[in-house]
Amino acid sequence: MKTFIQSIRLTLVLIVVLCIIYPVLIAFAGKLAKGKGDGETITVNGKVVGYAAIGQSFTKPQYFWGRPSAVAYNAAGSAGSNKGPSNPDYLKEVNNRIDTLLKYHPYLKRSDIPADMVTASGSGLDPDISPDAAKIQVKRVAQFRKIDEQEVAALVNSHIESPAFGPAKVNVLKLNVALDALK
Repeated sequence: MKTFIQSIRLTLVLIVVLCIIYPVLIAFAGKLAKGKGDGETITVNGKVVGYAAIGQSFTKPQYFWGRPSAVAYNAAGSAGSNKGPSNPDYLKEVNNRIDTLLKYHPYLKRSDIPADMVTASGSGLDPDISPDAAKIQVKRVAQFRKIDEQEVAALVNSHIESPAFGPAKVNVLKLNVALDALK
């Protein structure tokens, strides 16, 4: 009986700590973070157009394209495809993505295409691409928008983020918002 009462007490203590104290501490820490715990939103003319940490689908040729998503950018279902590099369906998907890129970027060779432009991330929601992935799109975006290529390249260069840890990256939504502001 003594052990039973001890286990009940321990359960009650853990409920208080893990279900009340811990969530309150995490919520408080979130309020100190960028976006006040609600995520960093990107706004245009006072309207929220997206979150900086969640990728979006850009398919029009006048915009920079992000990394492909295995979940169609559905934040409620974040996941990778779980298809390995030898899976025939996966290889067909990657080859279709390469063909689409080459269609819109006829000046590229297959070997010029960065991997992040044809493979989905583990979450399927990656908002960033590599600087190389952004740079290969400069010519297409400039042509479709009838803007000087150097101006678009300078915009890409100004949006390259170099974090303390990890590779350099370009946030596609932020870049496209800045691109629309060039008008």
